[in-house]
Amino acid sequence: MFYNLLVPFAEQISAFNLFRYITFRTGGAVITALIISFLIGPAIIKWFKYLQNEGQPIRDDGPQNHLTRKQGTPTMGGFLILVAVILSTLLWADLTNRYVWVVIVITLGFGAVGAADDFLKLRWRSSHGIPGKVKLIVEIVIALAVVLWITDIAAPSLATGLSIPFFKNLLLDLGWMFAPLAVFVVVGAANAVNLTDGLDGLAIVPVMIAFSCFAFISYLVGNTVFSNYLQIHHVIGTGELAVFCGALVGAGLGFLWFNAPPAMIFMGDTGSLSMGGALGTLSVITKHEMVLAIIGGLFVLETVSVIIQVVSFKLTGRRIFHMAPLHHHFEQKGWAEPTIVIRFWIIASILALAGLATLKLR
Repeated sequence: MFYNLLVPFAEQISAFNLFRYITFRTGGAVITALIISFLIGPAIIKWFKYLQNEGQPIRDDGPQNHLTRKQGTPTMGGFLILVAVILSTLLWADLTNRYVWVVIVITLGFGAVGAADDFLKLRWRSSHGIPGKVKLIVEIVIALAVVLWITDIAAPSLATGLSIPFFKNLLLDLGWMFAPLAVFVVVGAANAVNLTDGLDGLAIVPVMIAFSCFAFISYLVGNTVFSNYLQIHHVIGTGELAVFCGALVGAGLGFLWFNAPPAMIFMGDTGSLSMGGALGTLSVITKHEMVLAIIGGLFVLETVSVIIQVVSFKLTGRRIFHMAPLHHHFEQKGWAEPTIVIRFWIIASILALAGLATLKLR
């Protein structure tokens, strides 16, 4: 909004030239989202405590100490993140950029699915909300609509291409197969973040790290000079997505203030699905789908641990891990919750650096 309102008057008022710069507006989005989170956070937590009464239902088959330590904590804290992200993005982004609206739509769409799931869990006082198959179908429909929108916006030479890390300008044109792959990336990222959200502060920091990386990637991919220098595919208009990423980092910092152990509120599926879906969509837009698997490697590890556990139990009747996802395995081994959380943050940071290194290793 600031860009669209103020830049036309930059010739008359030179200070307005600042709003031309994506870096300046990204910084503004970070600070704005952080302030919004701090301002509305206490009221939202108080409101949800009143509405939810007993808080988020705790899984009976989860770690037993969660039944005592986490009982009564309100959920749907993702609503706080969504409000801060959307308002900040609308204020600081160029609203004529269609990619900005793509990420807003996917964030709100997956956020709505998550909110419905959280609501049903609260209403039924159960750890099960929307039936898994129904939720997956809705996610696929939303993701497919967004992916088709992205291919319509992108240049024909890039629309259905898959970029391969470590190879200069290599782009595999998948044709019609690109859409199912992109949907898999978006839906997979959403559910991977959802699986990771099991301990206080565990998911939000790796999410912020991933979005910080994609703010950088979006800016480089959208800049002709930098993309040519790094020999990565130039996608016109993606630089503006750095503003959205900055807004999410700011909102995430604000949420972490209230989600730090012991958490005052959980993000719920409202937050995890919306942020994961947005992360997957960013990777599709910037042609860095495979790099997402490295940057978001922690989410991949958590998801793979669940898949291995389920497959092993069904085929052999044995469990590989004490409990899945992976963070619960370490809980069962006796690791303290802060130890698990901080070590997982370290792993996420290392993987993010490895992912960014692929930009130069070509």
